Parts: sequence; structure tokens; C-alpha cells
Amino acid sequence: MKGYLGEFEELVLLTIASLLDNAYGVSIKTYIDERTSRSISIGALHSTITRLEEKGYLSSHLGEPTQERGGRSKRLYEVTQTGKLALHQMKNLRDDLWVAAAQNLSLTK
Repeated sequence: MKGYLGEFEELVLLTIASLLDNAYGVSIKTYIDERTSRSISIGALHSTITRLEEKGYLSSHLGEPTQERGGRSKRLYEVTQTGKLALHQMKNLRDDLWVAAAQNLSLTK
């Protein structure tokens, strides 16, 4: 793994993977806001996206210009193979920890 994957970074990567070809700043923010019932700042999102690109977990490209954006293009993001590997490693770690802690986390105690 190219470094620690934080909770918010994991959330952003999973969101981008969920949005497929529609993963750009505003759609990512909206998806996270709706799913987590909390409002994130666009600045926090962009700094996280930049960090994920630097780690090699995301790639981006400019989409086609649209009239709704005054002829400007959206920057679209996608999870790289390295990012997918990092997500799978985090999921496996979480699954292992849940199994190890299951008895102590029982809600019936």
C-alpha cells in the first residue's frame, strides 16, 4: 500500500467508484452529503482528491464542455488499479477486525 488510507479518503474513493462516469467535484460532494447526512466542504473534498491522486489511487481527465457550465469542462475522476487494491486491503483489514471483535461487539450483551 502506498500509505495509510484514512476514513474520509476511503469514503471518497468508494463514492467515485459508485458514481462511475459521473464522478466530478459537485456530484461527489452531493453523494457524500446525502449518504452520510453531513455536509462536507468542497475545499476538504478537493484537498483529499489531490492527495489521492498523489498517492496514485485516482486519475482524472477533463470531460466535454457543457452549456450548463458556460462551456467549461468538468474534471472527472476514476479509481485506479492501485486505488482498487488499497480499498480491497482496507476492506479485508476491517473484515478481519470485525471477526476478531465480534464477540465483544454483540448487541445482545
